[in-house]
Order: sequence, then C-alpha cells, then structure tokens
Amino acid sequence: MKKLIVLLIMGLLLSGCSDEFLAHDSVFKDWDHVKFSWGGYKSPTAEHAQMSSDRGWWGEAIPYIPAE
Repeated sequence: MKKLIVLLIMGLLLSGCSDEFLAHDSVFKDWDHVKFSWGGYKSPTAEHAQMSSDRGWWGEAIPYIPAE
C-alpha cells in the first residue's frame, strides 16, 4: 500500500512539469556543463565563464521590456 501511495505522489509531482521543461531534449548542454553544475560551481574560474558563454549553458537571453 505504501508503494502505491508513493507512486501516486510521484505521478502527481511529475505531471506538474511544465511544457517548457519537457520541450527540451536535455537539462545539460554537455558533459562539461554537468561537471560544473555538480561541483565546479564551488570554485568557478574565468575558463568556466568563457565555456558558459561560448556553449550557451544559460539558454537564450530574454531582454527586459518595462511595462508601460
């Protein structure tokens, strides 16, 4: 019975994922991105900043447009 409850809760949580998240084929761009996200962020270097910029780790920029 506990397994059924856990599965139901997991199903409800997973069904709440947005379409935007599911539209992407992966969360990480490459293995360097995975390594940085799992531990490299604790001591970033200029090389990490350059890789992030070159490889688009942060997605596409969305410009800020103030409300009128």
